[in-house]
Amino acid sequence: MSEEQNTQNPHKAGFVNIVGNPNVGKSTLMNRLVGERMSIITPKAQTTRHRITGIVNTPDYQIVFSDTPGVLKPRYKMQEAMLNFSEGALTDADILLYVTDVVEDPEKNADFLRKVAKEKIPVLLVINKIDLLQGDGGDLEKIVNGWQNRLPNAEIFPISATEDFNVDNLMKRIVELLPPSPPYFGKDALTDKPARFFVTEIIREKILENYEKEVPYSTEVIVEKFEEKENSIHIMAVIYVERDSQKGILIGRQGSMLKKVGTQARKEIEQFFGKSVYLELFVKVEANWRNRENKLKSFGYIQ
Repeated sequence: MSEEQNTQNPHKAGFVNIVGNPNVGKSTLMNRLVGERMSIITPKAQTTRHRITGIVNTPDYQIVFSDTPGVLKPRYKMQEAMLNFSEGALTDADILLYVTDVVEDPEKNADFLRKVAKEKIPVLLVINKIDLLQGDGGDLEKIVNGWQNRLPNAEIFPISATEDFNVDNLMKRIVELLPPSPPYFGKDALTDKPARFFVTEIIREKILENYEKEVPYSTEVIVEKFEEKENSIHIMAVIYVERDSQKGILIGRQGSMLKKVGTQARKEIEQFFGKSVYLELFVKVEANWRNRENKLKSFGYIQ
């Protein structure tokens, strides 16, 4: 390509941050846009705890997507840190995707919404789960009008992330809005997160799927050993809980529950890395870790 063509069609790159309340489908949308499974998807709320980055590369552009924890009123220091991840996403984006859906109360977390309304960068309002609507589209029109009043400067995209409806048009608009810029990461990069991070996310997902009530939310997973060879990976991970009773529930009778989680996680980790995996899981008690600053720092919630 000549210099003249480079000038006429410069390379584009930018940070696209995905924000919104819990359980509106941010992670599902992120995985659709990136084309890789980056974020935990379960029916439970608050499954994303960190900012998770997925990178899309073509010869002409690089998009750095960032999925953030759902916005919520913090009850623990950990949730305060999660809210900081979400609010930080308002300050360092080139494009903001605010995700809602057809069933949530638009006034939920109105304070955060007011901050979004003041943004000077392009805001794309994504109304997800439109496959749940019945009838001739009158309900959707009403929902769209309501959101136009709340975020008058936003462009609105009704989509269904699970059905992959209208996601292509959203992606086209994101590419149009990208600023001219060289790439921020290598063109072969899929994420800025290390391999260990995705191991912890997969294990945590299996915990969320297999346990009820407070237990999944009281756990944190740390990979203590990640030894990769040509055809195999040896992983040793510790699941931290807050109480002895939670440890007992996690392990289960004669270790049956922990074995089930380990088997499910191992299969998915093998699929993710394309290698055979030897996975060892241990459970330790770390009392009240969600409210202890030193633990939150060591677990990566506070810088």
